[in-house]
Amino acid sequence: MRILVVGASGDIGRAAVAALRGRGHEVVAAHRTAPDHPVDLGDRGSVARLLTSVGRADAVVSAVGGTPFGPWESMDREKWMAGLEGKLLGQIMLVQQAREIVPVGGSFTLVSGVLSDQPVRGGSVSSAINAAIEAWVRSTALELWGEHRINVVSPTVLAGSRERYDAAFPGFPSVDDHAVGQAFVRSVESGETGLVYRP
Repeated sequence: MRILVVGASGDIGRAAVAALRGRGHEVVAAHRTAPDHPVDLGDRGSVARLLTSVGRADAVVSAVGGTPFGPWESMDREKWMAGLEGKLLGQIMLVQQAREIVPVGGSFTLVSGVLSDQPVRGGSVSSAINAAIEAWVRSTALELWGEHRINVVSPTVLAGSRERYDAAFPGFPSVDDHAVGQAFVRSVESGETGLVYRP
């Protein structure tokens, strides 16, 4: 399959790319600073240019996901909007725009995160946005039934980035990067839809 991976340069994106290429898929890697396929999900024009350059994809994977982190009382409207536009609306708009390059039977895989159901101090924005993504995917699977499939991967802290996030996720078990990549493989290859994978 020809698979577009958006957010391919991050920890989760690299895990997805490695796993999908390991299965023999052709992966088109896109991210903000990609030389061949740059994209900013907050810019519809940027997304449109990416999709035009890609032309066709059997599946689209999104591994984007930065959200503001800090005490809930410090999360003003600007910080909320940054998270909403970047991770939530960015992924939703990607699906809406990318439908035109994905044939019937193709799939979309988005990313949320463990904070959707295991909150931590300072993660109020991320918790809300991750939960919203998962709810949207379940609902949209009904809308796309018979046309496209859609799932979401909700990983905990990746083992490869444990040190960077340990202070924010005290006591949380980490997950092997390979296991996260396999969740994306399952979404792309399994035929399932409307699911939240929690590797």
